[in-house]
Amino acid sequence: MQMESLVNFLDELLDESRGILHPFFVRGDLEVETKEDASPVTLADRETERVLREKIHSRFPDHGIIGEEFGSEKEDAEHVWVLDPIDGTKSFISGVPLFGTLICLLQDGQPILGAIDQPILDQRMVGDGKVTSLNGQPVRVRDTSDLCQATLLTSDPMDPAIHQSENQWDTLTRKVNIYRTWGDCYGYLLLASGKADIMVDPIVSKWDFLPVIPIIQGAGGIITDWQGKDPVEGNSIVAATPGLHAQAIRILNSGNITSTNLRNTVELS
Repeated sequence: MQMESLVNFLDELLDESRGILHPFFVRGDLEVETKEDASPVTLADRETERVLREKIHSRFPDHGIIGEEFGSEKEDAEHVWVLDPIDGTKSFISGVPLFGTLICLLQDGQPILGAIDQPILDQRMVGDGKVTSLNGQPVRVRDTSDLCQATLLTSDPMDPAIHQSENQWDTLTRKVNIYRTWGDCYGYLLLASGKADIMVDPIVSKWDFLPVIPIIQGAGGIITDWQGKDPVEGNSIVAATPGLHAQAIRILNSGNITSTNLRNTVELS
């Protein structure tokens, strides 16, 4: 299966999601429900994923799908699409354009293609692990290596203390130049396009992190879980410039990072 045809199909999926999400966002009168995990969901989330699934079924009936709203099917197929119709639903329902549609294609369990699409700001980022583009133009992470010059992003400032270590997180935030919550998928877009230096999520689901792996790697960044291991096997993310990633991992793990962790970090770069 040629990558070019897959990218073209990915664009078709993202065009579909834009066509659904933009009117909902502009209208701003969405009814919001609360899921079992206490996260919000809207008709826009569900309608977008429903349409994307139908399009995948029609074009690639043998492919599997993992979606946030409607679960998994054929998860053991050679090719599996991972869908997050609205990553950053809290931003979406609040009228903040820092949400996006996330789509990933897995081959034999490994992410080979990922996309972040922000329909309101007209930004579409696609990466294949080797090259990442924003609206068709190649992008790279910047070369920041000094924490005191770095911009650090996360999705929810409360989550590091809940799911990891509050003291270690506070240490990292005090060492950087700028610390903001321009997070969810948009934080990874900012990192990959050279506008930020570190993006972390202490707890994530498959549809949150799998799409951003080939994007960060294609832009020259390093992405692992919180302990510096393979992100595909984890449930947390630390993504950063090559000059900052190991520093962030050491601080976040308070000296407990092992030589094996560091070797894995290097191998994933």
